[in-house]
Amino acid sequence: MRKGSFRLVAAAVAIALGVSACGSSSDDAAKTDTEFEIFTWWASGGEAAGLQGMIDVFTAQNPDTEFINAAIAGGAGVNAKAVLTSRLEADNPPDSFQAHAGMELDGYVKTGKLEDLTSLYESEGWDKVFPSDLIKTLTVDGKIYSVPVNIHRANVLWWNPGAAAKAGVTAAPKTLDEFMGALDKFKKSGIDGIALAGKGDWAIAHLLDWVLLATLGPDKFDGLFNGSTSWTGPEVAEALKNFQKILSYGNKGAANLDWPDAGRLVTQGKAGFFIMGDWASAQWQSDGLKLGTDYTWAPAPMKDGNVAVYQWLSDSFTLPVGAPHRNAAIAWLKVCGSKAGQDAFNPKKGSISARTDSDLSLYDDYLKAVAQQWKTDRLVGSTVHGVTGNNALMAAYNSAVGKYFSGGFKDNAGLAKDLQAAYDAGKA
Repeated sequence: MRKGSFRLVAAAVAIALGVSACGSSSDDAAKTDTEFEIFTWWASGGEAAGLQGMIDVFTAQNPDTEFINAAIAGGAGVNAKAVLTSRLEADNPPDSFQAHAGMELDGYVKTGKLEDLTSLYESEGWDKVFPSDLIKTLTVDGKIYSVPVNIHRANVLWWNPGAAAKAGVTAAPKTLDEFMGALDKFKKSGIDGIALAGKGDWAIAHLLDWVLLATLGPDKFDGLFNGSTSWTGPEVAEALKNFQKILSYGNKGAANLDWPDAGRLVTQGKAGFFIMGDWASAQWQSDGLKLGTDYTWAPAPMKDGNVAVYQWLSDSFTLPVGAPHRNAAIAWLKVCGSKAGQDAFNPKKGSISARTDSDLSLYDDYLKAVAQQWKTDRLVGSTVHGVTGNNALMAAYNSAVGKYFSGGFKDNAGLAKDLQAAYDAGKA
């Protein structure tokens, strides 16, 4: 493995020679960098297929640059981030790494691990094709630090039409009361009401994130992260009662299942609902299943029935300080932000383009629908996927939920206190 000291010297030489983000091109990468290492957690299914689509665009433009895909699977990035942290601390960064838009970036920026990409936005015209509100989530102290490649919807309700018909569930529930009623119908038909994935904690935390949003509504949910809503107050207490009840309808053995395994319970008719981001659809399509036949979807319910609330996240790529192949990294970032790159990536990844000019004819009916909803719905950030919380908050949040779930989901007051502690950890 290349030593961190060499990486830093290489970066210093590049800067001394006047290599800038604005001036670099794919041709520069081909002439000066013979390899490029990317670090992600996209290692299988639709995620890997989507990444390969963008890699194909890069390699077509840079045929003499070897592409090194250092993906680490599992845990919605938890496993990858642990390895990444150790590499960054050892001054041994990859050439570019994946990070969620939002608060997740803050820790990397404040510890001096990322280069400012503002000039690249100006030279590539991204300040005109990325939504301004999205750019704000990538900006720290007036500087932009990553390039978004997509938008995911987190609060999606998935189910199997055949299983629903068997249970007498004839329409997508819009309210929490309707949702609870449908869970009961599934249970009475001999099907687990909801598919749960407890391996690694994050998928259960993802479920809680939606329950908090659904119970509190978007304003009070946002208040959890600006201090105006109490984590130990009555609104969260009500949400945790809902969470507790929903978990009681889950599948046995959930602690040993990752989210693709839990998802298969739904597509095989062994569980009713699944609350998961839209990467689930890409996974199922990579398995040969058909949207609308083998599975279908709706916006996840809200307490008041207002399903026009879009809980979102965005994957993005960065330029680490000390990247050993900086020209190749900049060439990669240009592909990430390009229309060709994003339209090669997102239809396979199960997400929509971060750009406002994507070619929607390339996307399936689900993605076409959410592309419109992204423009019109109330937008609320995902906690588990880095929009509203930094890495410290996310780690503590996931751990708190994992403790609650593995303990038999009995101690609601204890969970509320642990969630408060997670929020405090993010502020430290």
